[in-house]
Amino acid sequence: MDSSPIPKGFTLVELIIVIIILGIVSTFAASRFVGTSSFSTFSAQEQAISVIRQIQVNRMQSNVSSANDSFRLAINSDCLGSLSACSLNLSNSAQKSQADARSDYVRESDITFSPANTIIDFDLLGNPSVSAGVNITINSITSSNSVQVCINSQGYVREGACL
Repeated sequence: MDSSPIPKGFTLVELIIVIIILGIVSTFAASRFVGTSSFSTFSAQEQAISVIRQIQVNRMQSNVSSANDSFRLAINSDCLGSLSACSLNLSNSAQKSQADARSDYVRESDITFSPANTIIDFDLLGNPSVSAGVNITINSITSSNSVQVCINSQGYVREGACL
C-alpha cells in the first residue's frame, strides 16, 4: 500500500500566480473607476453611439423630407443629438421639460463634442450626407480623457476613429 499523504490545498507557486493575476486585474479596474471624470467620456461615447443610431433609424423609417429637424444629427460643443433637441434652451422651463422628455440627445456639463456646429443628414438608407464619413471627438473638461465615435460613409456607427 502507498502510505504517502494526499496533497490538500494549493502549492506556493499557484498562490503566487493567483495573487499576481488579482493585482493586475485590480489595477486595471481601479484605473477605470477612480472617479466620475475617468469614465464620463466613455459613458458619453456609448450614449452618443446610441443617439446617432436612433436618429439614423428614425430617418430610415420615415418618408418625410430630410429637412425635418428630428431626423438631422446636430453636433454642437455642448450637445450631440437631433437638431430639434439640441436647439432647446434649457434655461427656459417649458423647453427644459420638453428636453427632459426626449431621448435623442446627449448633453453633459463636463463633456464637449467636436467638430462643433455640424449638421449631418441621413438618407433613407442610413448613409450620412458627408461622403467621407464623420469623426466625432468627445472631450472631458474635468480630465484629459478623450474618445472618438466614427460614422463611416455607409452609415455604420462605432467607437474609435474613422480609418
